[in-house]
Amino acid sequence: MNSISYFLQPDSILFNSQDIDFKMPFGATACGEEITFNILTEVSINCLDVRLILKNGKESEFKLYKKKEKKIRDRDYIVWSLHFKTPSLPKTLFYHFKFLIGNSNSIFYYGNNSLGLGGVGSIYENHPIDYQITLFYKNNPSPKWFKESIAYQIFPDRFCNANRDGKLNATKENSFIYGRWNDKPMYIKNSKGEIVRWDFFGGNLKGITQNIGYLKDLNVGTLYLNPIFEATSNHRYDTTNYHNIDPILGTLKDFKEMVRECKQRGICTILDGVFNHTGKDSIYFKDASRSTKSPFYSWYRFKEYPYDYDSWWGIKDLPCVNELEPSFFKYIVEGENSVVNHWMKTGIKGWRLDVADELPSFFIENFRYKCKKIDSDAIIIGEVWEDASNKISYGQRREYFNGKQLDSVMNYPLRTYLLNFYNGSIDSETLLKYMNSLRENYPAENYFSNYNLLSSHDVKRIKTSVKDIVKCFNIDTQLQGAAVTRVLKSLSLIQFTLPGVPVIYYGDEVGLEGGKDPDNRRTYPWGSEDSNLLKWYQKITSLRYNSKILKKGEVKFFSPHPDVFGYIRYLPNTNDFIGVISNRSPYKSKFFKLNLKELVGQFSNNITTDIYLWNESLIVPIDSSTDFPIKIPPLKTLLFSSKSV
Repeated sequence: MNSISYFLQPDSILFNSQDIDFKMPFGATACGEEITFNILTEVSINCLDVRLILKNGKESEFKLYKKKEKKIRDRDYIVWSLHFKTPSLPKTLFYHFKFLIGNSNSIFYYGNNSLGLGGVGSIYENHPIDYQITLFYKNNPSPKWFKESIAYQIFPDRFCNANRDGKLNATKENSFIYGRWNDKPMYIKNSKGEIVRWDFFGGNLKGITQNIGYLKDLNVGTLYLNPIFEATSNHRYDTTNYHNIDPILGTLKDFKEMVRECKQRGICTILDGVFNHTGKDSIYFKDASRSTKSPFYSWYRFKEYPYDYDSWWGIKDLPCVNELEPSFFKYIVEGENSVVNHWMKTGIKGWRLDVADELPSFFIENFRYKCKKIDSDAIIIGEVWEDASNKISYGQRREYFNGKQLDSVMNYPLRTYLLNFYNGSIDSETLLKYMNSLRENYPAENYFSNYNLLSSHDVKRIKTSVKDIVKCFNIDTQLQGAAVTRVLKSLSLIQFTLPGVPVIYYGDEVGLEGGKDPDNRRTYPWGSEDSNLLKWYQKITSLRYNSKILKKGEVKFFSPHPDVFGYIRYLPNTNDFIGVISNRSPYKSKFFKLNLKELVGQFSNNITTDIYLWNESLIVPIDSSTDFPIKIPPLKTLLFSSKSV
């Protein structure tokens, strides 16, 4: 990037991809629909020509036309406009603008900002950063039940053993069984760092069934289980037989009973689908490695038969499969007794696709089609760790949100953004940009289906992450416990009030800790729960469950101070809204007078004078006409609303 010429100031050209006055409609757009671009150039720079440079596999130019003049802050601008019809096929489009400036008879460009996050951009002499538009097929909604639900994730071996004697339903060869439920998990490895004994606690399906009432107390509507198919390991991402329940977990009868009981209590079950690789001990790979005439031989990519083969990240226990090999594809997706058919018939409502980045698009599209054909309300979630709208995997840009692949993705970016805000890596203005970028890039159906997590089986638990942050605060050691609680409550309140599906990783709601794998897979601490934190989660899950605004409402983010981040959830053309404002400073309260007319008035018919402030258990009506006075204590997140919640 080169610096711009001296006579072109940053506001000589005005454009904001996230403002409908400049780009309409907002964000991702359906195929075949019209987008209106408006870009402003200051009269004094004598702009002679403006072009939209669009990249859709190839680069095209479109001329913008002078529309009118407009005065902004006593400066005169020309409005250049273009109506552009999007292509009929879904594709991630990229664009910037090119200008011919008469004062110097030079070419300049306007593109995305240096972070590539959309919104207000920058002027460039060359090599502009592109903006993005995600195109998608319309009329492919994500399931309503999922978008409006609260999810709960269980690592089955570690949740609950319902056997009265506490013993395992079955045992595995050369495994390690813990003597006590509350022991900390560990790996038993050899000198090469290879796991030589898999460890088990004995959590089972009946243990989940036994605690459905507990899940309902948390207002859970979606239950996501880590793999349950027969495998060698405790995590079961090394499938040995796709059609069998792992005996340690129980039987197919146990599973069907769990699904049925969940359904009767309004909870839908989602399974973890591991289709990029199997286990080395699987019935498929064992047979393939015994004979090249095996019906499973073509499933795998042998380099030097039978000992050298492609495996996931080089882990020999996880041989990769050819997902598009006809017999494998039929076995998983298309066959009469396919894996999809077999498990969907048990009453499950969908799948989380493991390592979606490594599954071919054709596989994902047909997998989704098959599931939706069986149950039109089925949900397909993908494990994607980045912004899924522009992910490049193995040199190919993925089109997860084209309307035919994923309904939802695991929202790891949200977790990263929030932790970086609280640890001081970014300020609230930058957090706002990241939040708005996902909102702009994701089609609404996918955005409101985002799998919003703070913990998972693949990252540190949220309490441990927060404790790491608080240790860096310059506060007395005795006060750190209270600070951890405040941050946990702030993060969880944010999680449960943002658009998307909030997900509780089992045990987070009672203060379970854990570092990196396997420590993040500790057992649920039955009898040793943090009861105060559990009450907090019951409160915020109830808030979410009972709020139409939090399930369906639009969102507007704002940043009144580097340490303070906030947003408004609202229902357009009504007076109903809920606001959230968070102070990440561990030292100082922040006092503001928020302009409600600015924050609320643009989407509300009018502004109520009674604003209700919610601070954990206290609901106070506050008289406010224009400026809403609000004081946010250190490490606190407050909620205010147009109605008592």
